[in-house]
Amino acid sequence: MPVYAHSIATAVPENVYLQSELRDMVKAQPQLNRLSQRLVSMIYNASAIDQRHSSIGELRRTPEDGVGTFYDPVSRQLLFSSTGVRNNFYAEAAPKLFIEAGRRALAGCPDLTPGDVTHVITVSCTGFYAPGPDYDVVRGLNLSPQTQRFHVGFMGCYAAFPALKMAKAFCEADPDAVVLVIAAELCSIHMRVNNDPDTLIASSLFADGAGAAIVSARPSLGSAHTLRLDAFETTLTPVGVGEADMAWKIGDEGFEMVLSTYVPNIIEAHIVGALTPLLESEPELSGTPHRSIERWAIHPGGRSILDKVQTSLDLTDEQLAPSREVLRLYGNMSSATVLFILKDLLESAADGERVCAMAFGPGLTVETGLMTRCPVAAEKGSQAKKPGELQLAAGLR
Repeated sequence: MPVYAHSIATAVPENVYLQSELRDMVKAQPQLNRLSQRLVSMIYNASAIDQRHSSIGELRRTPEDGVGTFYDPVSRQLLFSSTGVRNNFYAEAAPKLFIEAGRRALAGCPDLTPGDVTHVITVSCTGFYAPGPDYDVVRGLNLSPQTQRFHVGFMGCYAAFPALKMAKAFCEADPDAVVLVIAAELCSIHMRVNNDPDTLIASSLFADGAGAAIVSARPSLGSAHTLRLDAFETTLTPVGVGEADMAWKIGDEGFEMVLSTYVPNIIEAHIVGALTPLLESEPELSGTPHRSIERWAIHPGGRSILDKVQTSLDLTDEQLAPSREVLRLYGNMSSATVLFILKDLLESAADGERVCAMAFGPGLTVETGLMTRCPVAAEKGSQAKKPGELQLAAGLR
């Protein structure tokens, strides 16, 4: 039974900071030595990020505004807020992103009412509270109080994939199910600055944002196009490889990202092998090169990661353009990021084109997904059509 993402929507906080602003702020922190100050300039200038969104609005405070939760405008210093303070901020700010992204996803399906949603899956790794975001979404969007609720927590940048897999499984078990998946992250509340190069790299990348998708086996919910969710796979790099290079831990002063400079090299060495299970899951792709896949949604963990993936898979600049553009405009929003890229591809890909999505996270874990962009009209009456049959039926190429 085919299952589709009918609508994909995104939301970001209103606060936008230029990468150059953040660079100069980090360089001004007194705990950095001269070498680290030089490294900050190199890292931020080479990040391929122009701006980032944050739920924190106080980084442009003036001395007259007084000291904030995260920033002292008098000393121009970032404050060493406790994990409790940061998490309380998350519990206040995160619901706004979850609800707004969900509202926009619902608006993308004109034939759908809030009462039609049967399941909600929320995703986040940057904060905790209960009742959680799944509860807030049901209340904030006026969903049925009988809506089944699930939360995927603390899995990192690849977590949208387990959520989409769950949604697909729910819809395969119940053809009438309508699943709202929302990933929202407030990475900026955990920004840390010290002389560790890996910490400085992390400070240059992460940002806040949310992405949402409406998933259902129903052939039409009023959207013009869908992404058919064909297959998902997960794999780990070999034992001992990457386990200490990408991690997410809870410290006394926020959550601590471990993002080693070796991560791009690890991905480069194992990316082709990580794709094998996904390609073998599709009979028409098994044994064929991944070059037969037209569109790619690569999680932009950073510029160097995209560079390594492009080289290893021999992808064109055009194929990497959506991932690089999301990195440029938004930075790395952890689990929400890949939904920004998939939204672009849902709107811009040609009908019948295959989409390969990929994200990386703690472990080092590689999650992959294979999808097909479908015209809703072509899907009606023949839910099992293959990509080539779709093209013939719609007169596409």
